[in-house]
Amino acid sequence: MSLTWRTGQQYAHDVNDGLINACHWTRKACARFIDDMANGDKRGLVFDVGKTQEVIDFYNYLPHIKGEWVGQKIQPSPWQVFILINLFGWYWKKNNQRRFKYAYIEVSRKNGKSTFVAPIGLYMTQWDNEPGAEVYSAATSRDQARIVFDAARDMTRQSSLRYHLQAFNHSVCHEASASSFKPLASDSDTLEGKNTHCAIIDELHAHKNRRVYDVLELSCAARRQPLLLVITTAGSDRTGICYEVRNYLTKVLEGVIDDDSCFGMIYTLDDPEQWKNPDVWIQANPNLGISVKLEDMQRLCQKAQQNPAAASEFKRKRLDIWGAGEDVFFNMELWSRCPALASEEQLSLMPCYFGLDLASKLDITALVALFCDGDRRYHIKVHFWLPEVQIDDQRSGKSHHVQQLYKAWAEQKLLTLTPGQIVDYDAIRQTINDWADRYHPLEIAYDPWGATQLATQLAEEDERVMTEVGQTVKQLSDPMKEIQALIIDGRLHHDRHPVMNWMMSNVTARVDRNENVFPNKDTPDNKIDGPVALVTAMARAMMKEAPDDGYHDSPIPDFVMTG
Repeated sequence: MSLTWRTGQQYAHDVNDGLINACHWTRKACARFIDDMANGDKRGLVFDVGKTQEVIDFYNYLPHIKGEWVGQKIQPSPWQVFILINLFGWYWKKNNQRRFKYAYIEVSRKNGKSTFVAPIGLYMTQWDNEPGAEVYSAATSRDQARIVFDAARDMTRQSSLRYHLQAFNHSVCHEASASSFKPLASDSDTLEGKNTHCAIIDELHAHKNRRVYDVLELSCAARRQPLLLVITTAGSDRTGICYEVRNYLTKVLEGVIDDDSCFGMIYTLDDPEQWKNPDVWIQANPNLGISVKLEDMQRLCQKAQQNPAAASEFKRKRLDIWGAGEDVFFNMELWSRCPALASEEQLSLMPCYFGLDLASKLDITALVALFCDGDRRYHIKVHFWLPEVQIDDQRSGKSHHVQQLYKAWAEQKLLTLTPGQIVDYDAIRQTINDWADRYHPLEIAYDPWGATQLATQLAEEDERVMTEVGQTVKQLSDPMKEIQALIIDGRLHHDRHPVMNWMMSNVTARVDRNENVFPNKDTPDNKIDGPVALVTAMARAMMKEAPDDGYHDSPIPDFVMTG
């Protein structure tokens, strides 16, 4: 019996209802779909059942080209149907264009990735109504790029598609519409100058640099409804482009970032410590029992328990567990549930401390006002600045996603742009003084690195009480732990400012031998200026309540913390 789009819908409900053992990120993606089905029309979304079914039916024409099912028609698994109905079902009512332009699929090896995505490339070559469609299977090497392409070429040759497409060794073409599907490697001399309709980037975790992703992302800009599809397994480099794209998706799924163009699924273990437990393997292997054999997994797990190198390989490739890295420090689920900020009238009556983070003249500056309302409850208000040139300047080094975030926040007046290439300290000083006149802070706490001139002006000319707070373990550990405890207890009030939400979700922590912590970030793009300003202000608020007892006896790290 042929699959229908409702197979994917049912998968979402089964995950949401707990009938399928799925990880946190899979549950988030399914919950997003269910909410969109109920409320998407209110913001202009339309779910096109006919188009979705057309894509699902397309698989009926294509055979498996290797393995135990060779020659049989491909039948996508329910989780794959769910991905298809998202990618091809959602449209904007205002212009009838596809909603999702970027997709990130992360799943363990042997879950049929190539067999699943090769038909997508073929479909978008001819049947997506895009004349001159350029479709690419891209990877870090030519051999890797050919895995998806060769599957698509052989599917074409062994099916009725050969009457519509010409399958050559290095391309699959539709001559009438001047469309083609080709492999593309990072070392290709022709990587530049593309006008991409669909790019399938295979195993992005293996890319040593971001060139392929950035070039293809930029090459999609001229198309009406392009698709940049990443399909990968977990890697070990948390500073690379793959983890950056993954990290962005997790923030979309958490609701920290609002991006209707981005879709994704992550199949991994909720608790990596449970890697020896067969009951949770399905979280990272949605095709367990189909293309992923339980006996094979058990054999590899036994080997992994005897050999540390094999254990690392088994966790990463077969359970989609990323290599060494730091976890987000603050619980974002609880952060989103924190109580609302008090009214302006109430805030003006509370004692408060300002925290200022001037991390870089070329990037975001953050001001946080921390108000104390008694019973160890705190309220925070934030303000952010950015030099306007940093939004569009390609030389800034920021990823496309981050620049788009900055641009959207600036348009929404959530990020104040200052003229020129470097931050305008006069504008910052003016806002600080406006706030100080309104709230009367007991102190303005600041990191002395890079802020000496502004601090001197505020102290001498504006008569503000300025207090240095060095960015060290000694100064920041207890305030970080206090903020963490306040979030858990629901005693930190805030206004859910999108920029602050994003920055809080970027905070990781380094831990010394005495379990003291200090703020960190995985990548340069993951800014944490707002949280650092908050921790700086909290350091002074706590100092007023309890003087330093000399507990911190670990050495001060030899680096300067910046946002």
